[in-house]
Amino acid sequence: MSLLVLSSNPGVTIQDRGRPGWLAQGLSRGGAADPVALAEGAALLGQPDNLAVVELAGAPARFRVTAPARLALTGAPFRAILRDGEERPLDWNAIHLLPAGSELALYPIEGGFAYLALGGGIETPLILGARSAHLAAEIGGPLSVGGELPLGPDSGEAADLALDPLPRFGGGEIRVVESLQTALYPPAEIARFQRSTFRRDARGNRMGVRLTPEGGGFELAGGLSVVSEIVQPGDIQITGDGTPFVLLSECQTTGGYPRIATVLPCDLPRVAQAPPGAALTIRFVTRNEARKAMADHAQALASLRGRVRPRLRDPWAVPDLLGYNLIGGVVSAHEGDGP
Repeated sequence: MSLLVLSSNPGVTIQDRGRPGWLAQGLSRGGAADPVALAEGAALLGQPDNLAVVELAGAPARFRVTAPARLALTGAPFRAILRDGEERPLDWNAIHLLPAGSELALYPIEGGFAYLALGGGIETPLILGARSAHLAAEIGGPLSVGGELPLGPDSGEAADLALDPLPRFGGGEIRVVESLQTALYPPAEIARFQRSTFRRDARGNRMGVRLTPEGGGFELAGGLSVVSEIVQPGDIQITGDGTPFVLLSECQTTGGYPRIATVLPCDLPRVAQAPPGAALTIRFVTRNEARKAMADHAQALASLRGRVRPRLRDPWAVPDLLGYNLIGGVVSAHEGDGP
């Protein structure tokens, strides 16, 4: 059983939870830009959280399955079309059964990272303990047209299920903690940083996204003399012209730009999934507030499987409606409710 790539783009890759433990060798963890979407796909399919999936970074793609398969669609909403003799749209944040030979077409709507997870997961070879492509390190790469991705055995059977995604789309408030260079900024600049509204710039990739401030930039006197040192996803670097960049999962491992703050890991998917032009504001929190936010996030992830529900559909949109048992539990219309 496999997934055939009919069309692809440079932003379409295989991703999982990435490669922890290689930072000293100069390799960042990488993995899905939105790990929450991985957890949501795994919850829908009833699969392990380390499932390898297809990530679409604002790029369209088409696929064909060689055998019946279950798939889950999560992350930034795309327009999904199933072609199997006829065309019909597929719901997002839901799982579907695809007949053998059917074609799936995915088209971006507003941008962001979309995810296609399949029952059993993609079983390409492990490299340094992961299947994810790390474009900056040239490990793996974008999917090639004509490529055939092997799928693992699907241990689940459930279908027609849906899940309300955790809130992280459309921008909003981003919580941060102090970074190593925060104290170099005058208090008035930190206050202005928190009063400012930023717009997610169209320029961005898996390494990081550019934020455009509505007012002036946040250049730091002597900022370019900062000694290069370790950086991590979530760090907000300020370039020489004062522009903030938020580092994402595939960022470099060292950097010499001053870092004004670091985004909490639980809020980083909100940055990654903000569509171009979305408004973002930034608020410093204490360490205790950060720990509480991370604990709440972990609890929300743990609750995903319990929040999966049957997918409700418009009967007019169900082509095989007569194939379903619509009166299960009814014994006789002539029997009363009791003696």
